[in-house]
Amino acid sequence: MGVASAMSAYLIWGFLPLYFLLLVPTGPWEIVAWRILLAFVFCVLLLTVTRAWPAFGRIVRQPRLLLLTAIAGVVIYVNWQVYILATLDGHVIETSLGYFINPIVTVLLGVLVLRERLRLTQWIAIGISIVAVLVIVLGYGAFPWVSLTLAFSFGIYGLIKKQIGPAVDAVGGLTLESFWLLPVAIVQLIVVGVTTGITLGTVSPVHTVLLSLAGIITAVPLLLFAAGARRVPLTAIGLLQFIAPVLQFIIGAWVLGEPMPLERWIGFGLVWVALVILSVDSVLFSRRGRGVSDVASLT
Repeated sequence: MGVASAMSAYLIWGFLPLYFLLLVPTGPWEIVAWRILLAFVFCVLLLTVTRAWPAFGRIVRQPRLLLLTAIAGVVIYVNWQVYILATLDGHVIETSLGYFINPIVTVLLGVLVLRERLRLTQWIAIGISIVAVLVIVLGYGAFPWVSLTLAFSFGIYGLIKKQIGPAVDAVGGLTLESFWLLPVAIVQLIVVGVTTGITLGTVSPVHTVLLSLAGIITAVPLLLFAAGARRVPLTAIGLLQFIAPVLQFIIGAWVLGEPMPLERWIGFGLVWVALVILSVDSVLFSRRGRGVSDVASLT
C-alpha cells in the first residue's frame, strides 16, 4: 500500500506537464493563482471532513511553525511558478533536469545547512553534477536557470519540511502554505483580469473542469506521498522519486519534440551517472544499518 501511494504521487507529478498544457490558453500566472486558491479550498474541506481542525489549531498556536510554513509557502510558490512558466514555454526537458538534480542538491544542502559529512562517493556525485552543468552552459550556450531554480527551490522546501518534522501533517502544512500565498494569488488574478482576462469559465466546459481541478491536482500527490513515506523505507522513496523526472523527460523529448542536441545528452548523461553513484551508495549505506538513505533524507 505504501509503495503504491508513493508511486502514484510520482506518476501524477510526472504527467503534470500534459495537464498544464491542456489548460492553454490559460497563462502560467493565472494557473498558479488558481492552484493556490483551489488547493487552499480543498485543504479546508479535508480538514472539515476529517475533523482535523483541533490539530490544525495546535499548529497555528506555535509561532515557529507559522514562520516555517510561511517560508515553505514562498519557496514552493517559486517552484510552481517557474515550473509552469517553463512548461508552457516549451522547456519541459529543463524541468526534468531540475528534478534529476534535486537529490544531489538535497545532499549538498545537508552539508551546507545541517553540517553533515559526506562520503567520498557522494562528493564524486556532486562533482560530476557540477561538470554536467558546465557542459550544458558551455556546450549548449545557455545557463540552466530553470533546472537549477527548480532543484534548489524544491530542495530548500524539503529542508524546511525536515525542520518542521512530524509537528505539521501534510494537510495542515499545505493549508498554511497556501493560506500565506492567498494575497499573491489574488493580486495575480487581478493583474490577469485587467490585462489578458480571466479564462476560467470562458473557454469550454471541459477546460473549466480541468482548471477547477488544479487544487486537487496540487494536493492529492502530496497527500499520497505523505502516506507512502510513512510506510516505505526512505531508500525506496529515494529510488521511486526518479519516476517523475523520467516521465517529464520522455514527454518533453518524444511527445512534445523538444530539441536534444549532443551537449544536452552529454549533460543529462553525466547527471544520470551521478544519480546512479548516489543511489547505489545510498542503498549500500542503508543496508549496513548505519543510517537512512541520503537520497531522500530531506524530501
